[in-house]
Amino acid sequence: MRQARQRKEAFQRILLRTVLAGALAWTATVPLPALAQQAQNNASGVPMFWDPQRRLERPDTSALRSLRIITDDEYPPFGFTAADGLLTGFNVDLARAICDELKVSCTIQARRFDTILDTLDKNEADAAIASIAITPRNLARADFTQPYYRTPARFVTRTGTVLDDPRPETLAGKVIGVQARTAHEAYLQKFFSAAEIKSYDSALALRSALKRDEVPVIFGDGVSLALWLNGSDAEGCCAFRGGPFLESSYFGEGVGIAVKRDNAPMRRILDFALARLAQRGVYAELYLKYFPIGFF
Repeated sequence: MRQARQRKEAFQRILLRTVLAGALAWTATVPLPALAQQAQNNASGVPMFWDPQRRLERPDTSALRSLRIITDDEYPPFGFTAADGLLTGFNVDLARAICDELKVSCTIQARRFDTILDTLDKNEADAAIASIAITPRNLARADFTQPYYRTPARFVTRTGTVLDDPRPETLAGKVIGVQARTAHEAYLQKFFSAAEIKSYDSALALRSALKRDEVPVIFGDGVSLALWLNGSDAEGCCAFRGGPFLESSYFGEGVGIAVKRDNAPMRRILDFALARLAQRGVYAELYLKYFPIGFF
């Protein structure tokens, strides 16, 4: 029962953290190019947020001996406690990889999510890798690295449905399912107004409707949809169609590593480490380990 409740809360918190927090502050003047399926992906489908050709200048790390990193252990697969009692997950493995890249010792501890930024502010940790969205509200409390992942919007259909290029003209007159009162619903209403938009009260109801073939295509948060497609609940029913939609005024600026406000040296060190992990292929390995069906 506890595990089922945690899985349910995990899906809800994905939407809360990285879609609704700041994403609903959209304007009605988003240009049409926002419809483009935007992502710098490599051939494997792994998102790339760093220029692989950029020559990296290592910041001064001579005084850095260790890193105190905090995370969240109730957010699988990003952070959770395994059966052996050890912290694991995408965020946790990324934290360890950063410490290895910088050749420093690493202390990783779990904190309740709503206390993480306070912990940074009290100098009780150097960095937080906990799927914290880069929003104006969070930027008022902490500084952030460049995003290490973003939460794109994606279209999903049943596996037998052909939909190679989901765009306003190809979906005109078609029924599209979406969760009510979300940035995804607002986006469809703005750009896919020629479609018939059918709203559902919850992400679970939306996915269930697609699985039962009550609606031919749905639009929603790529991360939670990827977790569903990767899991047993989907039973192989469905698949992503088209590419990711990343319009930041609807779907947010992404997720970064948080550090204490005005700690520019630490932020630069972590940005360097992230870029190095991307160049060396470590980031791609971690992404594919946890998201074999990626959200991009």
